[in-house]
Amino acid sequence: MQLSFDRMYQASLEKDVAFEGVFFTAVKTTGIFCRPSCRARKPKPENIEFFSTTKECILKGYRPCKVCHPLEQLNQTPDDIRQLLQDLTDDPGLKIKDTDLLRRGIEPHQVRRWFLKNHGITFHAYQRMFRINSAFKKIQQGESVSGAAFDAGFESLSGFGDSFKNIFGVSPKKSRQQRIIDLKRLETPLGTMYACAVEEGVCLLEFTDRKMLETEFRYLSRVLNATIIQGDNPHFATLETQLKAYFNGQRTTFSVPLYMPGSAFQQSVWQVLQQVPYGATRSYKDQAVALGKPDAVRAVANANGMNKISILVPCHRIIGADGSLTGYGGGIWRKQWLLDFEKNNLR
Repeated sequence: MQLSFDRMYQASLEKDVAFEGVFFTAVKTTGIFCRPSCRARKPKPENIEFFSTTKECILKGYRPCKVCHPLEQLNQTPDDIRQLLQDLTDDPGLKIKDTDLLRRGIEPHQVRRWFLKNHGITFHAYQRMFRINSAFKKIQQGESVSGAAFDAGFESLSGFGDSFKNIFGVSPKKSRQQRIIDLKRLETPLGTMYACAVEEGVCLLEFTDRKMLETEFRYLSRVLNATIIQGDNPHFATLETQLKAYFNGQRTTFSVPLYMPGSAFQQSVWQVLQQVPYGATRSYKDQAVALGKPDAVRAVANANGMNKISILVPCHRIIGADGSLTGYGGGIWRKQWLLDFEKNNLR
């Protein structure tokens, strides 16, 4: 994707995250290179040059910025946070206190800040929700309320009941008809993603910086009559394994079960979308013709936009009839990257 110097400079002034991965800003006077969205003060245009990769910046002698960390994956989960999340997955009843964090060499305020930024709650609230998720599933499977509560690390039934009702709106004994959508963060070469899954399969896979993400969460909660809550799900392990193989160039199709609530027309569009081969592209017109509805191009485009499962349901393989890249929820730069990656891997 070719951009003019002026357009890239304007994007860097606006700290526009939509250009993440498209270019990097190198400052001649300091010898530093940054992301487009870096918060640091912007130099004059004559002191800047742009590069398409971090490798080019380093070969030119520039050093990575300590403010925006351009060598890290976008929104990447730090290793120590990732280990905390894994520990909770292995033992949902685990209670990690500030003293435990300090023993691990982790500053509690940094953990708190990260969870508030990325989950909207503190680490201790996250742990409590993770424990409630575990207890909820055990109750659904027939275990007693008291047994599920104590197994999840709660020390009193009243405290468990209050926390449970705050999240689900009903007491544990009345929760048999409730449903839960598990939520997890996944790391990819293109940035961090949120995955959601229910018993039937994965129902959402989106980059964490997608603008419509909150709207998609609300839609799933309403349509499935469920609460989205941090927790593990058997489908996550399969999803992570297959995504890793995809990005390693070892997988061109996916078999992880998907669950995609939508209208009959949307379902038909998504089914055709999944039939677009790896490394190939189609237009909205091609999709409409494949559906036997050649005049439904705009309706097809709208249905594509309602797809909540990136990469696995490959919206990135749909381009304009003139060959131009069209809108993509994860950002045009990611769409370009995925198309180039698949074509190069086929070669």
